[in-house]
Amino acid sequence: MLSRDAGAPAAGAGELAERLERVRATIAAAALRVGRQPEDVTLVAATKTVPAPLVYQAALLGVRHFGENYVQEAAAKRSALQGTLPPGVCWHLIGHLQTNKAAAALELFDIIETADSFRVAQAISRRAGARAVPVLLEVALGEAPERLGFRPDELERAVAAVRELPGVAVQGLMAVPPPEASLHEVRRLFRRLRELRGQLASTYPDQDWRHLSMGMSGDYEVAIEEGATMVRIGRAIFGERPSKQG
Repeated sequence: MLSRDAGAPAAGAGELAERLERVRATIAAAALRVGRQPEDVTLVAATKTVPAPLVYQAALLGVRHFGENYVQEAAAKRSALQGTLPPGVCWHLIGHLQTNKAAAALELFDIIETADSFRVAQAISRRAGARAVPVLLEVALGEAPERLGFRPDELERAVAAVRELPGVAVQGLMAVPPPEASLHEVRRLFRRLRELRGQLASTYPDQDWRHLSMGMSGDYEVAIEEGATMVRIGRAIFGERPSKQG
């Protein structure tokens, strides 16, 4: 566990502050370019492989949303940070959820951004108890059949089924574009995700469609211009991370 007065800033804290300031300014500029308010976009700091002391420093710099990819890593990090973080910190699962880890995930995360199949949604429902777990439905953007997520043409049927599951509160859509896609193609895919949300909101107006989680370090300006309400940014804040973990 980190001490509250664990004293000196972690290594790289000065650079972290500069990077974070640049990212926030870029988010604000992208939002204003398309007539949106910067506060309408939530910055989710993607902290896969980022050490706990640096997460702590980011929280001191005002970051309140953190995204982790793996249940085990999140558990270790949250244990190390227990009792040290400011109030209001929200943890997002932004990596694939293995169904056998659903119970542990619901103990760790405030929102599951990667409900990528009905089976995953069922696993969340079975372990939700009395909670209404906020989830985003992950959409498979691009043509590769192996990509995780609901295909666009099956979304309406998927929503009809998922909304019947107790304990699952759908709050919008999430997507990760193919890594090989050009920025032009990424923009098209982000626009498509926004259109899909609009169609779903028309079909299911009583459902909560507040969020579009799309955009990472290389394309978050485009994502914001196309309507993102949450952007998941790691490298632009924390720098390059070990390649063996992605």
